Amino acid sequence: MSGTAKLMPASIGRAFCLCTILWTGLTAAVPGSPPEELSQLNRPDAGEAARILERFRQSGVLGEYFLEFELHALPRRGESRVYHGRMWGSRNSIGAVNRIEVTDGDGRRHRLLVQNGAQPAVWRQESDKIVQLGSEALFVPVIPGVDVTAFDLQRSYLAWPDATLQSTNRVLGRPAYAFLFQAPAGFSSGSAGIVAARAYFDTVFNQPLQSELLDRAGKRLKTLSVVSLKTVEVKSASGVDKQTLPKEVDFRNELTRDKTRFQVTGIALNLAFAPGTFEPARLGVDAVAPTADRITKIAP
Repeated sequence: MSGTAKLMPASIGRAFCLCTILWTGLTAAVPGSPPEELSQLNRPDAGEAARILERFRQSGVLGEYFLEFELHALPRRGESRVYHGRMWGSRNSIGAVNRIEVTDGDGRRHRLLVQNGAQPAVWRQESDKIVQLGSEALFVPVIPGVDVTAFDLQRSYLAWPDATLQSTNRVLGRPAYAFLFQAPAGFSSGSAGIVAARAYFDTVFNQPLQSELLDRAGKRLKTLSVVSLKTVEVKSASGVDKQTLPKEVDFRNELTRDKTRFQVTGIALNLAFAPGTFEPARLGVDAVAPTADRITKIAP
């Protein structure tokens, strides 16, 4: 098929999180290099492209889960730092929802509630108040010293209805479809200057390998790339399950060349959290983490 495949808005059900990629054996691309374009023969038409996106939007981790992670701040110049965090994940009637807690360099805990799906929103605990983040605040780093924002963690652009299949490219050694998502009317990133996003979906496993946030001229502002994945045996109530998940994901600021690496260090699946865990009003209340015997540790 020649040209681009324009997609009609698709319903957005079960949503997306960092743990939906199911491919092993990836190799990292050259930092900052654009993905190589492959032959465009046999590229999906508009109907098939819409089905690819819909399958992804309906995918995700089944049940409730818990992650332990590290944020490695890797500035182009200056000292690297490591920050520790935890994530509780679930779904509600809107889509995927994550409760995230990160400890900064001064030992202060920062809490966010990230709602994805057709009605995305982010709440943050600020002192003794719970506030919903406005457009500017979504693009502020979650803690000082890192290049990860609430918008990066939410990835709401993957639900934007104005989506176009542009090309087939090679990303991380895999053939991938490049989808361009145009920001909807009313969206504002303020001084961040984001008006579109591009995501590269593995042609076999239909999962995103890389995402790029773009300005009005099509220039990349930030790139999110899967670096490595890990298949682990995870303890569950029914025995032992196997789960393949991203072990390392890079958030690269293309303007400053600074980078933050999200690295999973522990996971627990098939959980049942207390009622209210994912309610904004309860964000100031400590969430209960799984017991140590339920968490499978992942070595660096």
